[in-house]
Amino acid sequence: MQKRTAFKLCLAGATAVALNAAPVAVFAKDEDWRSRWYAGKDYAKTLENDIAIRKFLDKQLARASVSRVDIERAGDKIKVTWIENIPENADAQRVIRDLAQQGNKIIFATSFGYMNSVMKVAKQFPNVYFEHATGYKTSKNVKNYTARFYEGRYLAGMLAAATTKTNILGYVAALPIPEVFQGINAYTLGARAVNPNIEVRVVWTSSWYDPGKEADATKALIGMKADVITHHTNSTAVASTCEEAKVPVISYNSAMHKAAPTMLLGGVVHRWEEYYTNEIQKVLDGKWDNTPVWGGANVHMIELADMTPKAPENVASRIKATYAKLEKGEFHPFTGPVVSNEGKVMIPEGKVATDEELQQMMYFVEGVASKVPTAK
Repeated sequence: MQKRTAFKLCLAGATAVALNAAPVAVFAKDEDWRSRWYAGKDYAKTLENDIAIRKFLDKQLARASVSRVDIERAGDKIKVTWIENIPENADAQRVIRDLAQQGNKIIFATSFGYMNSVMKVAKQFPNVYFEHATGYKTSKNVKNYTARFYEGRYLAGMLAAATTKTNILGYVAALPIPEVFQGINAYTLGARAVNPNIEVRVVWTSSWYDPGKEADATKALIGMKADVITHHTNSTAVASTCEEAKVPVISYNSAMHKAAPTMLLGGVVHRWEEYYTNEIQKVLDGKWDNTPVWGGANVHMIELADMTPKAPENVASRIKATYAKLEKGEFHPFTGPVVSNEGKVMIPEGKVATDEELQQMMYFVEGVASKVPTAK
């Protein structure tokens, strides 16, 4: 499972589901489902989780559109309550405890910063299941889950390479941690698979969410002649700045059509619907377990969404074929030889990066025209 070394404000919310008043995770025939969805600041990733959860609860259960869920057992009443701006501090612990006390049997805490709060409350409620997004701690009734974002980045790089005219791609990055290096490197490898002359330039914001810094970073990259830009930050600032400058953009967390209605090429998007469906079904069946999940295209957790119809047909077809290979486990973006931009072989030819190697990735691959930031 992926271990993060930085405090990340991205998924500011929690969702809890009451399956039954009894201490077993099953439905009573006429029992109401209750959900509490605590949304934080309007980060795009929060929105993506919101969409996934509402899609599961409101549509999949209430309208019986998921064959795996027995609606006879679930009942057809779902209530969603909204409370905004739950900070990642002691308030989160209070909220999560309150959810557990209300009789909810599974709680999804969808922000890295809620990890310690989840762990503390979970000890007090051993019969409640807790799932924490993007964290790395587990216990008997706590599981963590995240997506292999780098798979979507590889596909995005292919699309960017088919669009650029200068062969210079821009990347707005938040903090220098393994997850971010995975994304930048996969993006570069995907781009150079289409065009080996691609160069990727990176500007750091030192923040997951700072629209001003993200906009400034975008402008700096445009000044470096980058004519396609993407980002690993959580506001819409990169997309909106690209729209103003008429520079193509590939957004992150969601396909940001409103921010970049004419310049959006697509979005690297997380898909949680299937995951939430499966996890709640496991609780219903008494088969829930705490095994950490790091899922990718193989479990439909990641995709390059809303790809522009202007993409060259041959590249669009290649992207779709690559996704199909990722889905089947027939391709890995970090298949050797992978060489750093300092000339060191990081993954030998014929080898595939292990999860441990990915979790320790703190280098740039060949093609990235930036240096790894040094600790201050």
